[in-house]
Amino acid sequence: MNFFDWNFAWEILPRLLDASLKTIGITIAGFSIAIVLGLFLAVARRSRHRWLSWPMTGLIEFIRSTPLLIQVYFLFFVLPNYGFNLSALQAGIIGIALHYACYTAEVYRAGLDAVPRAQWEAVTALNMKPLNAYRKVILPQALRPILPALGNYMISMLKDTPVLSAITVVEIMQRAKNIGSEHFRYLEPITMVGLFFLILSLGLAWFVRRLENRMELAR
Repeated sequence: MNFFDWNFAWEILPRLLDASLKTIGITIAGFSIAIVLGLFLAVARRSRHRWLSWPMTGLIEFIRSTPLLIQVYFLFFVLPNYGFNLSALQAGIIGIALHYACYTAEVYRAGLDAVPRAQWEAVTALNMKPLNAYRKVILPQALRPILPALGNYMISMLKDTPVLSAITVVEIMQRAKNIGSEHFRYLEPITMVGLFFLILSLGLAWFVRRLENRMELAR
């Protein structure tokens, strides 16, 4: 028996590529939700109203302090007992999006806190509406320094998608394990999955660096 069977690797490649589309889709959907929800959580946590900032702080710290696996288990196995029925894919996307939204919220908060005080005073003096102030003045300045951190969390989310196999989401890692159990060969499928994550992670890192450079040039 060859150490690495290339014929077997080519044979299973289409099945892995098919599952990889679900992995990529989960990452795109989850991160799209996370970066939007994370911004709202950050703004709510920075609110001067304690009735809003304290519950948001508690929610963020609770989710950041508990494992993603427990959170997706709760969404998929516990919530149906209370009438909230979600498919495995829906529970997985919601779970991973909410988990990373709380991390991105802290990144946003750091970026917003780094905006010079004079800028906040300027938008107040100009009597700008909060939405316009954030969109035109505050966020453009806050996003530049936090872009690398957001990119890191996007890559981390991609690498965390195999956790969702615990609630029967058949992403690329689960497909590799299924193939391995069918043929009693794990080397090829697991190696190919590792290469998939490596290549995609490097591609995302390159994309984030390019975006960061473009934002620097636009200053």
